[in-house]
Amino acid sequence: MAEMENSSLTEFPKKTWINNLTYNSPILVMEGTNVPHRFIYPVFALLLVIYLIILIPNIGVMLLIMTDRSLQQPMYLLFLSLSFNDVLGSTVLLPRLMLDVVSTDKSISYNWCVSQAFFTHTYGTSCHTVMMIMAFDRYVAICHPLRYASIMNPTMVAKLTVSAWSTSITMVSILLGLSVRLTRCRSVILNVYCDNPSLYKLSCQDVTINNIYGLTFSVLLFCSSIGSVAFTYFRILASCVSQKNKELNRKALQTCATHLLLYMVMLWTGFLIIISYRLQILNRYCREAAMFFHIIPVIMNPIIYALQTKELKTKIVQILHSKVTQMQ
Repeated sequence: MAEMENSSLTEFPKKTWINNLTYNSPILVMEGTNVPHRFIYPVFALLLVIYLIILIPNIGVMLLIMTDRSLQQPMYLLFLSLSFNDVLGSTVLLPRLMLDVVSTDKSISYNWCVSQAFFTHTYGTSCHTVMMIMAFDRYVAICHPLRYASIMNPTMVAKLTVSAWSTSITMVSILLGLSVRLTRCRSVILNVYCDNPSLYKLSCQDVTINNIYGLTFSVLLFCSSIGSVAFTYFRILASCVSQKNKELNRKALQTCATHLLLYMVMLWTGFLIIISYRLQILNRYCREAAMFFHIIPVIMNPIIYALQTKELKTKIVQILHSKVTQMQ
């Protein structure tokens, strides 16, 4: 760690660095990625392509839902919330990561580090809260189709969406508030991005409260998420088994299977991040899991949640067809 700090801040006199950068320093040093020089630009290009692959379909789905009145229905409004969260999660990580790959300056302001941590944890928490609402939406649509319009009305969707985001923001604000209150005696972030564990590890004070709240936060979030998703999809499976319409059951089970696959990817990458932090092992795998958590689900979401929906897929095909016709 000392070698990293010295190599990253050679322009500072040693005495000035000790006085100004090790105690409540406004400037931190990000450990970042160790990319060999010959791979810097290929890695940067790869990350840029991934970022564009994430942004274009998600923003496209958002704009389509916002501008087409026929798509402003409960299910599509939930897609809108999910796509917004995906754009948030990728934007808070990938641009900074691309900058770190090509730049030798690994410094980051403390305020920006806290902001990145806030949006990173808000994204991760909202992944679970939004998916809980979407699982409930699918449950009502498949198990109670005749009551769907009355249950999932615009008011209910608005309440569920606000509750999902407000819960995430409140829990994350408390989480980071407990870390911001600490006095810092270190200035190196031992990660490729800022998050809550990286922040409270900068302190030499007792962080027992941070660990207790963080563990409680994680347990409540994962138990609520797993419990609600398991319950709703079990009821969907039971309903499909009891019904006689094989075609409808096949489509419902196919949709649920793909949704559950994506949910399991998100769940296990999140588990790996938490376990590696709690046990303080597998740091390399922790970073890889964090990358998977911010990249794989957000690429798959538009395909699984949006493009499998007939109405939305039809609208996209119509737009693409009209664009091709205009070009001709």
